[in-house]
Amino acid sequence: MTVLSRLGAALFVVAIPLLLVTSNVRFFAGEVRFYERGFREFNADEATGLPLEELDRAAREIIDYFENDTETLRILVTHAGEEESLFNSRETQHMQDVKQVMRVVFRINEITLAYVLTYIVGVYLWAGERPLRSLARLSLLGVGLGVLVTGAIGAFAVAGFDQAWTTFHEILFRNDLWQLDPDTDRLIQMFPEPFWEETTYIIGIMTFAEATAIVILATAYLLASRQSANAAAQRSEQEPERIERLRPAPEPVSQPGPED
Repeated sequence: MTVLSRLGAALFVVAIPLLLVTSNVRFFAGEVRFYERGFREFNADEATGLPLEELDRAAREIIDYFENDTETLRILVTHAGEEESLFNSRETQHMQDVKQVMRVVFRINEITLAYVLTYIVGVYLWAGERPLRSLARLSLLGVGLGVLVTGAIGAFAVAGFDQAWTTFHEILFRNDLWQLDPDTDRLIQMFPEPFWEETTYIIGIMTFAEATAIVILATAYLLASRQSANAAAQRSEQEPERIERLRPAPEPVSQPGPED
């Protein structure tokens, strides 16, 4: 295996867990029903003083904000009969930081998806440089890497989500705009820490389920292909004996009599 081939395989192994995690994050970031369920489960209407219809509309605008090129999020809501901005200046600035993070997540998701598909098609299906058993092994390695990393993060979160959540923000953001006041700031009233704790666990469970499916498929293929290879080897070993049995026996040579 050449250096480039080894590098390509290593990138494939790393791409698999990144693809699984970012796909799940992207799904929930763009799923308005997930936002709406969270508003109702954690009583966002009571915390913000806004009706659920306004919050649901705001959720759709937040989703659009993550996908469009608008720099500043501006959502207007009706409160006490008057139109006002949903978020204050500090919250709006923090959402700009969040949007940058989400853009990175989206790009990683797109790049890893493109690489995984290109690697499978280019190396295994089109060029046929390596057997599919090798692809199955690399997939298992990728899942193993993902389980190792996400398992460590999950253990850290379970041991103390408050500290894990704080550390997460300190790593991602270079300012303190994420430190909001739950008594006055609607962003954290709409999305309190329990909402994010539950979201983290759901994403972890989904990623684990997807990884399990990959393990089952890869393992099943390895076992099936091994049995097929063993059967082929046995047939190859038995073929000379079969041919020998089918070969007609030589006719006996007649011996000349005394009269000859």
